[in-house]
This record gives sequence, C-alpha cells and structure tokens, in this order.
Amino acid sequence: MRLPIRLLAPVLLAAGPLLTGCGGPEPLPEAAPAPRPTSARPSAPAPSTGAPSTARPSSAGPSGPSVAAASLGGPGTACPLPVSFSLAKDWKPKAIRDPENPDFAVLTQQGPATVRCEVDAKPAGHIGFLRVWTAKKGSARAVLEGFVKAEKGSSGASYRETTAGALPAVEVTYTVRSELLDEEKEERAFAVSTPKGAVVVHLGGMDTEEHREMLPAYELASLIFIYILGSAS
Repeated sequence: MRLPIRLLAPVLLAAGPLLTGCGGPEPLPEAAPAPRPTSARPSAPAPSTGAPSTARPSSAGPSGPSVAAASLGGPGTACPLPVSFSLAKDWKPKAIRDPENPDFAVLTQQGPATVRCEVDAKPAGHIGFLRVWTAKKGSARAVLEGFVKAEKGSSGASYRETTAGALPAVEVTYTVRSELLDEEKEERAFAVSTPKGAVVVHLGGMDTEEHREMLPAYELASLIFIYILGSAS
C-alpha cells in the first residue's frame, strides 16, 4: 500500500523544480522513498534489439486514464512553446527562467536539448515532473538519442516510431541508475520535429512505480499535440 503523499513531504525534493522559483538554481537530488512491498515491483524495460517498433507501450497505469483539464504551449499559457498539448488535472506548469544562461547549463542543458517548461505532478498526488525540452538543430530521432545518452546512468534505451497527435514522433523508454535508491528506474520521452526544431517531452519520476503511475498524464500529452504556426519559441 502506498503511503499518503503528505507522509512523504519531507522528501519531496526527489523531483525538485529547476529554475522556476525564486533564488538561484538547485540540483535535483533523489529522495529515499518509504518502504514498499518488493513482490509487486515492476521490472525494467527490455534492452533495444535495434529494430524500430510502432507499438506504444500500454500505459493506462494504476491511476486510470487522465482527462484533459488544460492546455500548454499556446498563447496565454504558462510556457511559450512551438507546440501545444493537453495537461492532466492538477498538473501545474511553470516556465524555466533563463534556460540558456551558461551558469545554469548543468541543470538546463541535456545533450542537444534545453529545458523550457516543467509540469509538476505533486498537486495531483505524485512525485515527478513532465518536462519539455527544445533543440534548434537535428531530427527528432537524433535529438532524442543525444538527450538520452547525455543523462548520467542511462541504459537499455529502446526506440520506436509513433505519433504525437497527428505529428510523426519518436519515443524512447530506458532506465537510469539511481545512486540514492541503488536501483534502476524507468524513464521515457517522445520527440517531434517542427519548423522551429525538435521538441522533447520527458517523464521521469522518483522510481519506477511512481513513473508508471504518472503515465496516463504523459500519454494524454501525446494524444492532442499540435504545432503552433508562427510561434516565437
């Protein structure tokens, strides 16, 4: 049985924000979760065989399918982006401040991509973020591969061709070694190409269980996903 999220309040820095609050940047430390039964622990995804797949992994998740409650990326939304997509109820978006400042590059740059927006899942009862990254150059596949390779401890990446809304997309599932938890945890992302460059939408999480419980919100983001004509981002 999962503990109520209020009991995890002292360790919510597990997926802390980047540069959306006041003050200087802070790293993103992991936090030790409360003990959970190990018998039902999900297994890590299988390593890639190198052959592309068009199948999107089943991700209805224990929380059930998410219902769109808002949109992100369009005029008047929290984050100016070259794309727009739907947000699940109670997920709270914030734009990243000064993401191209070289002093903050360790937090805001990952491979060829720069983080532009993060959507906090804590108000919805989860510990994690949906983050949106952009890259000015490179195909969606090349940017996504560079993004994953640049993440410390990543392995077992499996790529597949898919769609985000009506746009062609590439999706990856992989694992990252958590030094604090001393275990592998799942992460995933999808990328699309736009006339403004590639856009990566990434979902992490404190651990694999938390990650899988947030998948409905991630899937919702990919269902209604459009390029904004004339966007400035």
